[in-house]
Amino acid sequence: MEEKIVLIADDGSEHEFEVEAILEIDDEKYAVLIPQADEYDDGEEAIIMKFGKDDDGEDVLFDIEDDDEWDKVADAYDELLDEEDDIEIEDLEH
Repeated sequence: MEEKIVLIADDGSEHEFEVEAILEIDDEKYAVLIPQADEYDDGEEAIIMKFGKDDDGEDVLFDIEDDDEWDKVADAYDELLDEEDDIEIEDLEH
């Protein structure tokens, strides 16, 4: 079952995403999201966001502004995809 979420942009517009993965890295939590809008026809574009709390203590997702942090999360996601590919190949061989 696919989990979907709707994020509300600063301008109030709503954007639907499929939750591709949740990653925990260095005691931080990140979401890998696939946009569901028509302008992303290929389904290959992923957005990575960081879990955090807003001023009211509510759970929210934030853009990752630090390039090194973004690269670290993207690398972890790539490793996860590679592991899944390896498992699928092993399943086909058996």
